[in-house]
Amino acid sequence: MFKFASGLLYPVEVSCPDPAFAQIMFEHYGGKDSEFSAATQYLNHRSNMSNPYVKELLGMIAAEEHSHMEMVAVSIRKLGGPPLCYVNSEGMPWNLSYIDQSLDPIAMLQADTEAEIRARQLYDQHFVMTQDPALKQMIRFLGSREDVHKYLFEKSRMLILQGAGPEQFKKLITEYRMSFPT
Repeated sequence: MFKFASGLLYPVEVSCPDPAFAQIMFEHYGGKDSEFSAATQYLNHRSNMSNPYVKELLGMIAAEEHSHMEMVAVSIRKLGGPPLCYVNSEGMPWNLSYIDQSLDPIAMLQADTEAEIRARQLYDQHFVMTQDPALKQMIRFLGSREDVHKYLFEKSRMLILQGAGPEQFKKLITEYRMSFPT
């Protein structure tokens, strides 16, 4: 299902080291609303999703969340942060309670939408905490991708509730692929 490609989804530039902000960025690496939490939740939901198109969408977004995690890791290293491990900004280890365990497709997609909302809020909060213009660009990019994912999860949920046909669900995949800036 996954393919590794060398290179980052978006360039990670840092103007100068900032170990304190690197520690804050751990919230996106191993915190409750981190990229790791999102990727793990979406892969689990993918495994339990009966709709093949939504299942594919969950897999693609999970893979993208892993690429976001890599960007966050690079930013932490460039900022002069400590070695990477699955902890939040306070050093608390990541745990499975961060992951929604719903089995109902509607509940799963609602939980996924809520995860994207929380992640976006976290990026917005951290955006104003740094004065580094290059880092702000990366954070802005990551926040905008959370908006795309939220939209697609909401649309998936609506289509399931409406009993939509395959053609409408196929459009979700196209929308996702077309959502990347050129």
